[in-house]
Amino acid sequence: MNSTDPFVGMVKKKLTDAELARAIRIDMAAELDAINLYQAHLESTDNPIAQHILQHIMNEEKDHIAEFAELLYHLDPVEAQSVVHAKEEFAEAMQETGVPARPASMPEASGSAAPALTVGSLNEA
Repeated sequence: MNSTDPFVGMVKKKLTDAELARAIRIDMAAELDAINLYQAHLESTDNPIAQHILQHIMNEEKDHIAEFAELLYHLDPVEAQSVVHAKEEFAEAMQETGVPARPASMPEASGSAAPALTVGSLNEA
């Protein structure tokens, strides 16, 4: 019986956290590409079944981005701190505009300095 060799893509060494963080960023870019493609497909059809399925798949990709982000913050604490800093700068900019800020889109993780994206938090976007 022929089957795919599960060891073809195995690397000769394990990735460092820095190398894995770089790979995760690439994975996140791929998820964003997928979301944009699915959104374009969704807007290009009147088929309600296709729209429903595409919306579901697109939301799954948003979940994946949130999960990758959490992993990235774990692997790269400097990036996690950058997110916290960016959130503070955004809040300041919103105050300067006089436009009321929406409720926090990225709740803080308990016991973590990095903001926590929940699995479903990006679905609401």
